[in-house]
Amino acid sequence: MGCKLISLFLLTLLILTILSEADKALASDKKPQVSHRNITSLAAAGEGKATLKGKKQTSGCNLFQGKWVFDASYPFYDSSTCPFIDGEFDCLKFGRPDKEFLKYSWQPDSCTIPRFDGEALLNQWRGKRVMFVGDSLSENMWESLGCMIHASVPGIKTTFLRRTPLSSITFQEYGVTLHLYRTPYLVDISKEKVGRVLNLGTIEGGADTWKDMDVLVFNSWHWWVHRGVKSQGWDFIRNGSSLMRDMNRLDAFNFGLNTWAQWVDQNINTSQTRVFFQGISPTHYVGKEWNEPMKTCNGQMQPLTGSTYPGGPLPAASIVSRVLSSMKTPVYLLDITTLSQLRKDAHPSTYGGNGKTDCSHWCLPGLPDTWNQLLYAALSM
Repeated sequence: MGCKLISLFLLTLLILTILSEADKALASDKKPQVSHRNITSLAAAGEGKATLKGKKQTSGCNLFQGKWVFDASYPFYDSSTCPFIDGEFDCLKFGRPDKEFLKYSWQPDSCTIPRFDGEALLNQWRGKRVMFVGDSLSENMWESLGCMIHASVPGIKTTFLRRTPLSSITFQEYGVTLHLYRTPYLVDISKEKVGRVLNLGTIEGGADTWKDMDVLVFNSWHWWVHRGVKSQGWDFIRNGSSLMRDMNRLDAFNFGLNTWAQWVDQNINTSQTRVFFQGISPTHYVGKEWNEPMKTCNGQMQPLTGSTYPGGPLPAASIVSRVLSSMKTPVYLLDITTLSQLRKDAHPSTYGGNGKTDCSHWCLPGLPDTWNQLLYAALSM
């Protein structure tokens, strides 16, 4: 009887063991089968997320996506005490009655721009040469930066030289020089038998002056839309072997900017020189772009709200982005287009001293101060 009981117990235990192993096997069969390839892919995906996160943290936020906010601490300087401002930008001098346009700061959506510190910038740039290369919008930005630094260090000694095509502001105690080289197309205008020729394939005149700078800020577009031989400054366009009276201006800009890109790639030593592109500065002559038909920048006293421009992006800005992305040389795009499109209130309009309506350039103090604050942020962050 005892043996039978022991045998029955052992049989029951064996059955329970078999059932347990079967349950485990069944549970195992229900788990997803992950191959070595899938494990590798999952590990790579996890590593990719970490890498992307790191890049996001180290590269900071998009400085150019945001909105304008009222800021009583602005402007950075008083135009009456800055010795570098041209009359065409000195709106208060020529009677602009409103001053609210001076009181706006740019606020990115996902970070805070460091407050401009001209003395810190001079120390950072001690002994260095900075050059703005381009048209009158380069001049707008160059004068603005000169005024911002001048106001940051009261009593600072400067040397101011106005020449064509090369002007300069030197802050003597720091050995820092801000140069302006005026060349609106970046590519050459040469004299040929037929007249003045805009040559889309060459950069020779003056380009040696750009070399060996510590910081270069390039800009072009404003003149590419000028019409009429007097206004545009040339009689013919040369593109390779083709000589023509005119061509699609966006196409011409694209050809010219690619020539500039090749020049930068072949001539700039990036271990010495940081290169920026100023971005496309918009105009405000056509009110329907911001849903005010029949209006221009005249009488505008406030920026547009929000972070998008009703008129949409500018085709020239797309060309700039595409050309910069094709370059071997790292060029930092100061992507000022959208934030400037929102500032229909910041132009000289009729207060530029010449009696004309100017919705292309910008008052000083004013919007170009923000461009320079973003340049300062790009150098600092």
